[in-house]
Amino acid sequence: MPQSAQPNTRQAALWNDVSGKAWVEMQPILDEVLAPFERLVVDAGSPGEGGNVLDIGCGAGATTLAMARLVGNDGRCVGLDISQPLVALATERTRREEVANASFEVGDAQAYAFESGHFDAVVSRFGVMFFDDPVAAFTNIRRAARRGGKLAFVAWRSPVENDFMTTAARAAAPFLPPAPAPDPDAPGQFAFADGAKVKRILDASGWASIEVEQVDVLCQIAQDDLMTYVTRLGSVGAALREVDRATAEKITTVLPAAFAPFMEDGEARFNAACWLVTALA
Repeated sequence: MPQSAQPNTRQAALWNDVSGKAWVEMQPILDEVLAPFERLVVDAGSPGEGGNVLDIGCGAGATTLAMARLVGNDGRCVGLDISQPLVALATERTRREEVANASFEVGDAQAYAFESGHFDAVVSRFGVMFFDDPVAAFTNIRRAARRGGKLAFVAWRSPVENDFMTTAARAAAPFLPPAPAPDPDAPGQFAFADGAKVKRILDASGWASIEVEQVDVLCQIAQDDLMTYVTRLGSVGAALREVDRATAEKITTVLPAAFAPFMEDGEARFNAACWLVTALA
């Protein structure tokens, strides 16, 4: 599948450098934290045994591999991601785990020259909130699906509903320059916080039978992994790569206390608020 013009250049730069490398290093932790969403997406998007499935923003490949096992040897699952480091890891996992009907490619779903009508289902686990032009992206993705093919993805709801994910940034804020107010329409983790907006995007992209379902999932992360998780990822991870040593020490010192309300029996437990979105091509 050749690729055409290159949108989303900022996202490509991030995910082929620091963000992609951090996710590669933290793949075991992230897969464990996000495992409940993998099951949601696979269950909602499965086309049945023998189906062909496209996984958008596949990352290190956990959802792709799970779906490939579900559709069986007569089916196929292709993972697509903008990050070369993550695709390399996903490809290595395919060999290591001996999943012969899964494969991975580097590319941007907004501009990828998909074979028309090829896939029975398109899925994504938090991989579709980063497009410069989401209507163009979902229009292109729809062309990749056969008529009546499934779409199923999860996306985060609002930051207010996901207080665990904003705790590190709030704790670090007194030690950092004031951050500009976030643009709700900019690509990013919470770009699909507004469920009505998501429905409008899919409707404008030609999808039908659109359902945007509120889902709350209890997640956990081991206490021993928590500080690695919050200091390597997100805005705080990015800030810690830029600030001086004294500032970094101040931030890392306050983080354990900030997460204390989430701690129970040696792990952080938190509610993850997301949308489960389904539609038909």
